[in-house]
Amino acid sequence: MKAMNRIVERARARPGRIALCEGDDVRVLQAALHATREGIARIALVGERGRITRLAKDEAIALEGMEIIDPCDSPRTEAYAEALYRLREKKGMSREQAREAVREPLTFANLMVRLGDADGSVAGAVHTTADVVRTAIQIIGPDPRFKLVSSFFLMMLCEPFHSLKGGLIFSDCGLVVDPDSEQLAEIAMSAADSAQNLLGEAPRVAMLSFSTSGSAKHAAVDKVVAAANRVRALRPNLAIDGDVQLDAAIVADIANRKLPDSQVKGKANVLVFPNLEAGNIGYKLAERVGGAVAIGPLLQGLAKPANDLSRGCSAEDVFHVIAVTVVQGQPDVPAAG
Repeated sequence: MKAMNRIVERARARPGRIALCEGDDVRVLQAALHATREGIARIALVGERGRITRLAKDEAIALEGMEIIDPCDSPRTEAYAEALYRLREKKGMSREQAREAVREPLTFANLMVRLGDADGSVAGAVHTTADVVRTAIQIIGPDPRFKLVSSFFLMMLCEPFHSLKGGLIFSDCGLVVDPDSEQLAEIAMSAADSAQNLLGEAPRVAMLSFSTSGSAKHAAVDKVVAAANRVRALRPNLAIDGDVQLDAAIVADIANRKLPDSQVKGKANVLVFPNLEAGNIGYKLAERVGGAVAIGPLLQGLAKPANDLSRGCSAEDVFHVIAVTVVQGQPDVPAAG
C-alpha cells in the first residue's frame, strides 16, 4: 500500500501526540505498541490506569514510551472540567456535570486535543460512531472554513489484479445521511482537502450520480449539479466533474466518450457520493468485492483531528488510523483549489 506507506513515513518524520481513550482494548494496546516502536506517534493512553496496566501485563505488551493518563487522578482534570463547563454552559451544563463528564476517557481525550495537549484523538473500537462524532463536534468543534463535519474512507487499491491503483477518497460513507446541495458541496471540498493532505496529489473530484452531464432528469441529479456548481464558484481551480457516473469518473476512455469536456478525464481520486446509502454501499462493494483496503471512517471538517474506528477493527486498522491522525495534525496543507 504505497499511499499508506507514504502516510506512515510522513508521520514518522513529524510524530504527533495522539490520545487513545480505549487502552483497555487489546487491539488498541497492540496498535499503540506498534505506533510507538515505529516512531510515528507519542501515545497517551487515557483511561483507568489499573485496567490498562493489567491488560498490558496479561497480553505481554510493553508500555514503555507511552503515557497513561487516568482522568480520575490526573492533575489536569479540574482545569479540564472548568474548560468543559465554559464550553457547554450555554447548553445547560453545570460545573458539577462537567466534573463528572471529564472523568469519561472519551471526553478527556477530546479535551486534550482542544486544549493543545494532544495533536489528535482516535476512538471507536469500543465506543459507537455516534458517541465519537458527537463528542468531537461538541468539544473540538468544526473547522472555521466549514459548516459541516463529514467522513471519508481512504481506499487502497494496491493488488496486482487492480486495474486502478493507488489511494482514493470515498466521501461521505459514514455520517451525513442525505445532504442537500450546500452540504454536498461542503463534503466535496473537505474531501478534496483530505486528498491533498493524505494522498499528496492534486485532487480530482467526481460528484457521482446515475446521470452524466444531464443524461437523466431528476431532482436527485439537480442536487448533484447544484453542489458541483457551488464548489466551482468557491474553488475555481479545483478539477471537478458533476453530475457524472462512476465509469466516466474512473475510466478515461469512457470519460472521453461521455464527457469530452471533463476536467477530471476519468482519473478521479475523490469520489463524492450523493447520499450515505450510496456511499456506504459503494465503499463496501469496493472492499468486499473489489478487494480494496478500507481505512476509516475518518472525520473531516473538524478544527483538529479526531477519528473514528469500526468496532470490528483490527490492531493494524488502529495503527493506520493513528498514522492518518498524526498527518492530519501536522501543519496545514493549503486548501485544494
